[in-house]
This record gives sequence, C-alpha cells and structure tokens, in this order.
Amino acid sequence: MKGFTRDSFARFFMNVRSFKLFKSVREKEKMENELQETKDTSCFINRELSWLSFNERVLNEAANPRVPLAERLTFASIYQTNLDEFFMVRVGTLMTQMGSKNTIKDNKTGMTSREQVDAILARAKELEKKKALVYEQLIGELQPLGINIINFQKLSAEEGKELEKFFDAHIAPFLSPMIIGEQNPFPFLNNKQLYAIALLKTQKGKNRIGVVDCQNSAVFNRLIDIPTRPGTFMLSEELILHFMSKLFQKYTIGEKSVIRVTRNADIDIDDVYDDDEDLDYRDEMEHLIKKRSRLEPVRVELTRHINEAAVQELSKYLKIERSHIFNVSTPLDLSFVFKLQAYLRGKPELFYQKRSPRNSANVNAREEMIPQIEKKDILLSYPFESVKPFVRLLQEAAEDPDVVSIKMTLYRVDSEKSNIVDALIDAAENGKVVIVLVELRARFDEENNIEVSKRLQDAGCQILYGIRHYKVHSKLCLITRKTPDGGFNYITQVGTGNYNEKTTRLYTDYCLMTADQSLGAEAAMVFDALQKAEMRDDYQRLLVAPRCLQNKVLDMMDEQIVLAHEGKEAYIGAKINSLTDKAIIDKLIEASQAGVKIELVVRGICCLRPGVKGKTDNITIISIVGRFLEHSRIYIFGKGDTQKLYIASADFMTRNTTRRVEIAAPIYDPDVKNRILYMFNLMLQDDEKGKELHADGIYYNRHINQTPINSQEVFYEDAYKALGEK
Repeated sequence: MKGFTRDSFARFFMNVRSFKLFKSVREKEKMENELQETKDTSCFINRELSWLSFNERVLNEAANPRVPLAERLTFASIYQTNLDEFFMVRVGTLMTQMGSKNTIKDNKTGMTSREQVDAILARAKELEKKKALVYEQLIGELQPLGINIINFQKLSAEEGKELEKFFDAHIAPFLSPMIIGEQNPFPFLNNKQLYAIALLKTQKGKNRIGVVDCQNSAVFNRLIDIPTRPGTFMLSEELILHFMSKLFQKYTIGEKSVIRVTRNADIDIDDVYDDDEDLDYRDEMEHLIKKRSRLEPVRVELTRHINEAAVQELSKYLKIERSHIFNVSTPLDLSFVFKLQAYLRGKPELFYQKRSPRNSANVNAREEMIPQIEKKDILLSYPFESVKPFVRLLQEAAEDPDVVSIKMTLYRVDSEKSNIVDALIDAAENGKVVIVLVELRARFDEENNIEVSKRLQDAGCQILYGIRHYKVHSKLCLITRKTPDGGFNYITQVGTGNYNEKTTRLYTDYCLMTADQSLGAEAAMVFDALQKAEMRDDYQRLLVAPRCLQNKVLDMMDEQIVLAHEGKEAYIGAKINSLTDKAIIDKLIEASQAGVKIELVVRGICCLRPGVKGKTDNITIISIVGRFLEHSRIYIFGKGDTQKLYIASADFMTRNTTRRVEIAAPIYDPDVKNRILYMFNLMLQDDEKGKELHADGIYYNRHINQTPINSQEVFYEDAYKALGEK
C-alpha cells in the first residue's frame, strides 16, 4: 500500500475488485483509519460528540416554549430513546474497539476509542443535568393542567395506607424478589429494563443485595392512579422501591435505587456466522438477535445515590467501569409520557396543529397510476403528501395482466400492517415474478424483517438477503411490463426513505416514480447484480454504492472546483442526515478553498467545521430539528443549465458510500427539479427550526427573516393549498 495519499485511498478502495484483499470489514476500517489519519484537526468535529450535539438539539425542543407542551413531552422521550440507541450502538462499537490489540483512532480528530468514550461519558453526564432541568420544567407545567407525578413524600398518611393496600393486593403477588449472596449469583439484567435494588443486612450483620424486576406491564400499569387525586400518578417502580421492606422482611433495608442497564448492540452477522454450520442466512440472523440480547453492559443508570462501596460492587458484578455508572434524577424510562398525553387530548392548543398527508396535486386519484407516470415523472414528498399513490401503483401492477415482474428492495416496513407487502404477495399469487431483497440486517428491525421474508416466501416471492459484508440500504422498485409490439418497458420508483407506511407520516422523504427507460434499464442492472451477489461500477446515470457513488460525487465536486478556478460560478449543495465520510469532507474543504459556494443541510452528525478561516469560509451548514424527522437526501452540483441534481438513499457517511448498496437517482424532469430546488432553498431559509453551525462547533439560532420560517409547516401549507384546501 506504499505510496497512497490520504485522498486517493477512498477511490482506490472503490476500484478494488477482490474482496479477498481484506479479511473482514473491520480490517478495512482499520486500514482506512490508518491511511486517512490526519494531524490537522482544525476543520473536524468528532462524530460521536457531534451526534450528542444533535441529540441536545432534540432536548432543546423539549424545552422550547414555542413548541406545544404535549409535543415537548414527545421530544423528551425521543431524546432518551435516541441516547439509549447511541450507547447500544456507538459506545458499544467503541468499547469493542478498546478491546482490540491495535489502537484505533478517529480518522478525523485523531482521538482513540478510549478518548472518545471518556469524552462521551463526560458530555452525556452534562446533558443528564440539562435533561433533569427540562423534565422538572415539563412536570411543573403539567401541574396547572391537573396532571402530577408524585412520590411518597407528597402523600398524606391515609393515602400512603391506601397505596400500601394496593401494592399488597395488585403488585406484590406478581413480583419475584431475588437475594444476591455467596451462593446466589447476580442475575442477568435485561437490556433497558427497570429493576429495584436494595442493600440488605442480615440479622448477623452480613451484607446482601436484593433485586426486583419492576416491569410486568401485562399485570400492572406503570402509572399508578392516586384515587384521592384525579390526574395524579406514581410510577410503579417508585411504589415497588418504597415497599422493598415488605419484599425482604427478614432483612434490614439500607440504601436503595431503581437501576437500568443498557447493553452493547455492536454485533455483526460476520461475528456469529459459521460457514460450516448447516444453517441458512435467516437462521443465522435469528441466532444473532438472541446473542445480541446477552452482550455486556455499556451504561448503568441509578435513580438514587448509594454508597461508593456498593457502586464498586455493582461495577464488579456487571463487569463495567465505574465511569459508566450514571446517577439520574429523572425516571429511567420516559415512555409513560405518551399516556400522559391522553389526558391532554381535550386541549388542542397543547398539540401541533392537526395535519394529515394530502393526495399529491400531481396525481389524479381517478386515473390509473402507470398511464400518469408514463406521461410525466411524479414526485411525492412525505409526510406532506400521501404514500397512497405509490401503494396504488403496486396494487395496480399486481393486477395488471401486462406486468411481468416486480422487483423491490425492503429495508424497513411497517411492523403492523403493510399494504406494500400485501401488494407484493398479491402480485406473486397472481403469477407475477416477484423478487424482493429483504435486508435482514436493518438494526433493531431484524425480527420484523425475518417475519416479512417468511410471509413473502410463503406467497411465492423469490427472496434475496443481500450481499455479505454489504447492507442493501437502497430504496428501489422496478416494474417490468410487456408492450403490444412484443417488447417491454419499465416503471421505476426510487426513494430516499424506507417502504414503511407509518414513517411516511413522520419522516420527510422523497419518492420518485418515472417511466424514463434509461433509468429503468440501470435499475434492472442493479437487481441483476443483487441477484448474482455482484458489484458493478459501470452505471452511467444512477449513482450506486459501493463502487459507483462516492467516486462520482467526488468527480462532480472536482468539476465545480475547476469552474471556481476558472472564475465561473461554482456551487455544491446537499441535504443529508449525516456527514462523516473523510474523502468527501476533504473534497468539500478543497472546494471551499477554491471558492466554491457550499450550502449543506445536515440534520445530525456533522464532522465538518464551517467558517474556519482560509479553509471552510465558503461553507454554510444548518441543521433542522422539528416536528418531523428530516430524512430526505439531495445532492446538487452546479447552477443553471448544467446543474446536476439527485435524490438519494445515502448519507455522506463512509458506511453508506463504501459499505452499503445505495442509490442516488438523477432528476431530469424540469418541474420535479424546480420543486426540489424550491424546497431545498426554503430549508436554507428556515430560521424557526434551522440552527447554524459555526466554527466553534456550536449550533446557533438564526434570525434572517422578518417573520421566522418553519420550512416543514410551509411545505404542509403548500400541500393543502395545491388542492385548494386550508
């Protein structure tokens, strides 16, 4: 590998023909890490700390007085679930790296895995204090509305007695208290489950630990009503904790706390796969899911302070460093806030204005979909427009006698009722060739995808599971029809988001449906490659990772750099969820230095620091965190007649550009192109939910419009107005 430059490594990697050059994905990461490590970190932000900054913006929405109170409760819960997943995945990954024989460093900031974990823990504990203040504020604002969450200190003696009777009759019989001692090992604590623990002392003065599982939702509710105070509740774990003495009557109760363990989820199919075992890929994934639930802890949370000796004992029992143990002054699981919202339903002012996805003004509900698409490309913009036209396209294709085949990639689908899956099943039962790639490695959706794959297979669909080492994250559907002259044509759909009807109401995404035959032919090439488990690099129109996306993005950035050097107008724009790919970041820095104007809308992780003098002066970066999760991806290169615009499934992350099958589709239709540009430019003007990243790594409020613009609300208003509705 001698002689490689840092910038050329990524392109070389994309052109490597044989995967055998690398023994595993992790070795690739290590090699890439070493080759791309840089000493100049002035333009970079650590990815993990950047993510924590994103989650802080979510928490800020929970404290934002301009957000309705009931919705702020949702943001508080989202903040917590986001953080849980971050610890399970990202901290888990770093802790796995810490166990490696080699020192692995972040290729942008040079931080070791240990340094990153230490920085994460310190920052997360700072944010924990902020979350406590926000939670206290929210509970305080609920009180005038007649909703209270209380503890025993706020009960009268009579109320305490009534709760004790309730505990004895309705909760205690369903609990299974455990004693930890010399002969009883410390029990396995399930991931993210609530337990009550108490320090116990025997009559002979020996120390023990008592543990009680607090979650039995099939028997008792988490919110316990206080009968004498309508709208007042106590959390069941607090009730259990208070009456621990009734569960361990032969012991003296010392310090006690509710505890929750977060476990590592950093496990890959390659870690458990055995070529010699007579198991298919789906069986292996089921094995992986079971194994993941037993991985080591990455964080322990306690709601009470207990003595340091006991904390050290817990640390030993759970095999986790003391620094990973958090003292938390809020409930360890905030999901109960959604039940509190039910008590506020009669007050619409406490919720967002009611909105529902509209039928696209570009779709005639009384005309079949395929003829409409053949006339003109159709773009759906979720959640402002409904997914129903795309579902209708699939349903009509399932019944159309001229449709020969339907091919589709599924990454995540609705776990309850998927009309999309039902349409594919109907097509197969009607004799169509239906080929569906179901990505079983969609993290935390593996079980649902396994069940979906079984349903599809039972109906006669041909199921693919992707390519080992490469997740298939693309959103692609190809319908092939025979024509009267004995030929065939294509209807192609490319999206930025998953085929999950539920999230199309919650995430911003694009869905392009086109009869462009050149795009259809390349979509057919993608499916041919997937069916053969091959990689191709000869796509001319579509950008297809892992071999034909990053390199083409870099080439188009180079074209803008050349224009800037020639004194011509040069421009790069992108809307993405995350920016971590160092090859792309380095190219953006180079473009900025050349004078290219760069505007980025990056929702979450952003490892590029804008506004660094002489380096990133020409780069503007904003993040939008609002009512809906920003999820669409847009790439823009140039201005005017030569401008190139794509919608994509891929973020500018190394995992997307080099380790996944992703697709970016060019937009050719002038009306569709102008619409996407309008939406992109309006997002750049968003100063209600849009925050701007500065050179110091901090996101600041923006004040650029006389009346603040909330782009998501404007897009919903546009969808209503297009139909003549208010």
